[in-house]
Amino acid sequence: MTAHDRWQVFRGDSSDSRDLIFSAKRSSIKMLQLNTKLKVFLANNTKEDVCDFKVEGSWSEDSCVIYAGDSSTVVAEMNKKETFASNLIGKDRFMVTVPANIDYAFIVALIVILDGINTATGVTDLARVTAGDPTVWFS
Repeated sequence: MTAHDRWQVFRGDSSDSRDLIFSAKRSSIKMLQLNTKLKVFLANNTKEDVCDFKVEGSWSEDSCVIYAGDSSTVVAEMNKKETFASNLIGKDRFMVTVPANIDYAFIVALIVILDGINTATGVTDLARVTAGDPTVWFS
């Protein structure tokens, strides 16, 4: 992960700027913070004056909320799902709430980026995660 904390998501296996779908950047650079905030910019938002989406995640509470632009309008939410089986086995399960008119792959890509930031294994200078069509490049 670079000091710029920027992630780019491309169409398919491409890394060509013409295939950029969106980019996300951490709004503050604090390596050991419990709450993570991302600003998300769609490819056509080249000035990046105002973000198209905002992600706020709390890994201590195992949750995140995705907002439309810089507003308080919730687009999607992720929360840890507590079940007897998950507590017994020790595997975490999460519930993601996404309205019908929102792109599920887009929301999953944002959650993968947030998880990449917050996992102890960390992300090296360049790692790639592919889920369906979008390819997420961490750089």
